[in-house]
Amino acid sequence: MPLTAETRDQISKTTTIKTQICSLIVWQAFKIPPKKDKKPKKSTWKFNLNLTHPVEDGIFDSGNFEQFLWEKIKVNGRTGNLGNVVHIELVKNKIIVISEKQFSKRYLKYLTKKYLKKTNVRDWLPMVASDKETYELHYFQISQDEDESESED
Repeated sequence: MPLTAETRDQISKTTTIKTQICSLIVWQAFKIPPKKDKKPKKSTWKFNLNLTHPVEDGIFDSGNFEQFLWEKIKVNGRTGNLGNVVHIELVKNKIIVISEKQFSKRYLKYLTKKYLKKTNVRDWLPMVASDKETYELHYFQISQDEDESESED
């Protein structure tokens, strides 16, 4: 039986209504409540550099290193542009870097290694991460057994 124009119109109207109803049901089922305006959290990054051993032995100058960090840390792609974003404090034999903008612990390690290379002590003072926010400068551990075996040969 061929379709007439009237039956075609009725079919198209019913399919249109069915699709509209289905889309409303789906939208109601997965309706996401409107987002509330949230203020962004002000987070800070704090890192410690423990320089106790080399400073006590007179190998490392912490004041000079602090000045090096002031000059070399980049903020927004420019060196010496710390402003109120990055704060560097020298407390006894520790340097504390506090940043209000995202700051990488790895970048701090990079700058420290650069300073150690500049002062020709990088070969003797490796940087070791003691915890999530702290780096320490240690001496390489040379065991006495290796020295004795080399001298016997």
